[in-house]
Amino acid sequence: MRSTHTLTISLPPAMTAEIDKVRRKENRTRSELVREALRAYFADRYPTVQPTKAERARITKGRAEIRGDQFVTFDQLLDVLDSSRRAPRRQGAQARSR
Repeated sequence: MRSTHTLTISLPPAMTAEIDKVRRKENRTRSELVREALRAYFADRYPTVQPTKAERARITKGRAEIRGDQFVTFDQLLDVLDSSRRAPRRQGAQARSR
């Protein structure tokens, strides 16, 4: 069984020229350059992150809280944060300029 598969793709001439320019500069084959580009694409779009044990426990707890309706929405959180910014200050709490 082969350890690789051959793919045929179509690229515009300008992109092919750019690939050749970069591969010559980096002394690589077209295949190596395209493989690296695809790895970068997949890592950016579909990252494979493994949560730690503590993170998994927190995720499980959060999901249970959501199922039990023990949560606030993002809008509710923003309202609370906004109202705390608008709360009147106590008398004498303001800094005085000299």
